[in-house]
Amino acid sequence: MAMEGSEHSAMDSSAQPAEADHGVLSTATSAADLAAFARTEGRIAWLTIFIGGAAAIVAAILRHRSWAAGLAIGAVLAWFNFRWLKRGLDALVAVSTAQEGFPKPRIPVGTWFQLMFRYGLIGFCVYVIFVVLKVPLASMVVGLCALGAATIAASVYEILRPGA
Repeated sequence: MAMEGSEHSAMDSSAQPAEADHGVLSTATSAADLAAFARTEGRIAWLTIFIGGAAAIVAAILRHRSWAAGLAIGAVLAWFNFRWLKRGLDALVAVSTAQEGFPKPRIPVGTWFQLMFRYGLIGFCVYVIFVVLKVPLASMVVGLCALGAATIAASVYEILRPGA
């Protein structure tokens, strides 16, 4: 029983600084942190295009032009998806921090629409390109995976070179 009380008080004392800092968002607002985040976001953006473009070039060299087109289209759509996600989350964070003192912040419908609309728009683009241009659907889906590959590559880079 005595150990439970000491563990509980240790947990309370470790929780106090986080409450005083108002959570993770306010602790990550130093200029150095924001600059590091911006560099990583930029790295993910250009790596998405680079990885998708490299895959499209390899497919074109192997004489699979329709797959090359699909990979390139998917990578560009993945890049747009990343940009729209970033804008939506930036808006969500701005609204949430503006209502910091409220028990339950209210998020405008437009912000939710912006976050969800990107999925519908990407799906619509893929459908139209598949039907009109006859680009293989699988190639566009693989091209969309360029964002995941870019995120993994940027994360590994951050682990290996944290200050860069």
